[in-house]
Parts: sequence; structure tokens; C-alpha cells
Amino acid sequence: MTGLIVAGLAAVAAALVLPGATALPAADAPRLPRLGAPLAVLLGVTAVVLLDGRRIVLAGVGLAVVAAVSREVARRRRSAAAEGRAEQVLAMCEALASDLRAGQPPVTALTAAAEDWPELATVASAAALGADVPTALRELGRRPGAGQLRIVAAAWQVAHRSGAGLAGALAMAAERLRAERATARVVATEMAAAQATARLLAALPLGVLLLGGSLGGDPFGFLLDTLPGLVCLCVGLGLEYAGLSWLARISDQVLGRR
Repeated sequence: MTGLIVAGLAAVAAALVLPGATALPAADAPRLPRLGAPLAVLLGVTAVVLLDGRRIVLAGVGLAVVAAVSREVARRRRSAAAEGRAEQVLAMCEALASDLRAGQPPVTALTAAAEDWPELATVASAAALGADVPTALRELGRRPGAGQLRIVAAAWQVAHRSGAGLAGALAMAAERLRAERATARVVATEMAAAQATARLLAALPLGVLLLGGSLGGDPFGFLLDTLPGLVCLCVGLGLEYAGLSWLARISDQVLGRR
């Protein structure tokens, strides 16, 4: 029974590390066999044969920690990309308003903006072909960090239907974008303080363990060499990861990075 339990723990940890089908494009996912679960079970059975139960649990904990760190690094990269995309939206709107005021046609202004922001190439192509530019802007606005493109799309659509000057509408949109970006920076500063506090609280148990060891106790021996200690270690690390992930998810949703 103990062997089955530790094998299951090792399998779960291995499944966290192995890349899943969700990392593939949606069109390619059905063509590839899902080998993550069988490989995880195979790793778990192999670990039972080669290692004892305690070492398997420790190996599973180590793999889970590596997976958690990898996911956090990937999340931060996505957040940084979304933040950069939000800044690109504001710069694009200001550049469009400036070029239109200078007398350039909308297609030329969009083409010039696409040179600075390659993701805007689909919108520039839609404008060149006479397609629906607001719809193309809204489609691009579904990407993380580009949600403010809905304001640009609305300004473009209103100007097109009412016959009002597009330059003036985009200038007003740029003012609103600047205000929203300023608010987002304030919110990001406040969320950064909350996240720093959460990380500090997450690191406190390690300080308590070091303090206990300096006072003559053996907290690491309890956590690593006994079954109750291993249970406490797994539960504690799981709760810490869940708490930090929950806070990061809230931050990304508030700042529009998802």
C-alpha cells in the first residue's frame, strides 16, 4: 500500500513537469497521442522499483518545486509581454492620431504603426483591403494586455459611421488610454506591495526552521525523515503555492494581463 501511495505521488509530480497537450496549438492537439499520463505512471513504477518510499516522496517534492518555479517564470514572462503590449497600444493610438492630423491617409498611418508594432499587421492588411478595421482591432484586443484596443476600435467605428474626423476621435481615445494606463500603474504598484508581503510570509516558515535548528532542534530531520514530517512538508508547500498562485491570478486579472 505504501508503495502504491508513493508511486502515485511520484506520478503526479512527473505529470506536473511533463508538457501537456494544452501547450500545443489547438489545431495540432488532436493529432498527437496523449502520452503524459502513461509516462508519469511509468516513472512512478520505475521509482518504486529503484528507490525507497521516502526518497520517492522527496523526489516528487523536488519535481513539484521545479514545476512550480518553471510555471512562475513563464507567468512572469507572459505578464511582462502583456504589459509591453499595453504600452504598444497607447503608443500606436498616439502615433495614429499624430499621423492623421499631419494629413496622412488611415491606411498609410496604420502601415507605419505596424512597422513599430508587428502584431498590428493584420489590422493594417484589413485596412488596405477595405475590410472591417474595428473588427480587426477587437480581434487583436483579445490578446493579453491589448484589451484597450476596444477603445480604439470604438473611436474608429464612430468616426467612420458619423463622418467625424478620425484624428480627433483617436486623439480622444489616446487621452482615455493615457488615463487608464496611469490608473493601471497605480494599481500595479499597490499589487506589487501585496505580492511582496505574500512572498515574505511564504518565506517565514524557512526562517522558523533555521531558527529551530540553531536552538538545538532537528526540524529538517522531522520533515525529511518521518512520514508525518513528509506529509506536513507536502501540505505546507502545496498551500504556499496555491496562495501565491491565487494572488498572482488576481493581479493578472485586475491588470488585464490574462
